[in-house]
Amino acid sequence: MRYVRQCFRALCCKGPPPPRPEYDLVCIGLSGSGKTSLLSQLCSESAENIVSTTGFSIKAVPFQNAILNVKELGGADNIRKYWSRYYQGSQGVIFVLDSASSEDDLETARNELHSALQHPQLCTLPFLILANHQDKPAARSVQEIKKYFELEPLARGKRWILKPCSLDDMEAVKDSFSLLINLLEERDFEPSRM
Repeated sequence: MRYVRQCFRALCCKGPPPPRPEYDLVCIGLSGSGKTSLLSQLCSESAENIVSTTGFSIKAVPFQNAILNVKELGGADNIRKYWSRYYQGSQGVIFVLDSASSEDDLETARNELHSALQHPQLCTLPFLILANHQDKPAARSVQEIKKYFELEPLARGKRWILKPCSLDDMEAVKDSFSLLINLLEERDFEPSRM
């Protein structure tokens, strides 16, 4: 459908191309999961001097067909309890987890993801779940994470994508974000319910 619209505009319309749509997203995950590094790489920022986010930061991540305004929330214990204060206005969720983390951290990440999937302001939004650090020897596979996080039963009926990723393969990360953009576009074209 998008291709048809682009062809129609190219053949029939004069003037500058329409502006890219912008989507407001929230990015959550435990400290050390790699949220800041992934977003910095997507924005073509230097990988040097990256420090964990202690409060929140906002990045405009440009893609060919959309701009994602990503509000990244710090993942430390004392910050996670405030995440829900920043959910309002979000149109989608990026959840980054360290697939090579300890059992305890993986359990905490599982609980935080379950909480986000069930939160009233997020439960109807598309989710991109990134299983980061796939380049590490201890990394769990996407299938292991899907089973451990109980995504099939918990997220049934919700729109979510679970993808492996690492900083070594930013093309795969970009592809994952493109899938999320497709979900966001589909949501834009849904008839409004009254």
